[in-house]
Amino acid sequence: MRSRRIPVLLPPGCPPIFPDPNLADDEGLIAVGADLSRERLLAAYDQGIFPWPAEGLPLLWWSPNPRAIMDLEHLHVSRSMRRVLASKRFQVTFDQAFEQVMIECGRERDEGTWITPAMVEAYVDLHRRGHAHSVEVWSDGELCGGLYGVQRGGLFAAESMFHRLTNASKVALITCIQGFFAAGITLFDVQFVTEHLASLGAYAIPRRDYLRRLGAARVSSVKLIEL
Repeated sequence: MRSRRIPVLLPPGCPPIFPDPNLADDEGLIAVGADLSRERLLAAYDQGIFPWPAEGLPLLWWSPNPRAIMDLEHLHVSRSMRRVLASKRFQVTFDQAFEQVMIECGRERDEGTWITPAMVEAYVDLHRRGHAHSVEVWSDGELCGGLYGVQRGGLFAAESMFHRLTNASKVALITCIQGFFAAGITLFDVQFVTEHLASLGAYAIPRRDYLRRLGAARVSSVKLIEL
């Protein structure tokens, strides 16, 4: 039976400092409380920690073990998806509708959403300051898919994605991985391996390996540009 570690309580107004994520249990809940200030969010991502709110609870901070990542070597683009990408049915843009993408990611989820108004406000602030980015997918001038995430040097931490038309989120993710690695991203974090992400090549690595890669990635200077 796995032991559970009690998360650290972060009181309101405390400095943006987190416990060592290596001390968290495999579930990864490492701290509870505090706020979504820009300084705290950036400090969290720099340490491999991310907020994942739950309704009715104080703010929850996580660093799970194992951690899911994606890369060009393992990216799986099926023959049918190659045809979709080549068809030009979808148009892909970068950083053109960040807030709209984030709001759409939070809509109509059976399991509820962690993308609260406070989360939207905090991440839009990161975006305006160049720390968060979105990839948008359009069809006939309408937003039909996309994803958003946080960049820290050579890390891109993908937070969520959505689709309103079949394959739109796959187009966003595939284009994002191909374009961001070409720009110099070396660590593409997707947090957890889901069936959908696994079909595209996501895989899990131990948290200690993720944190080691993060340490090397975040000191890189990478400028993401139009895809």
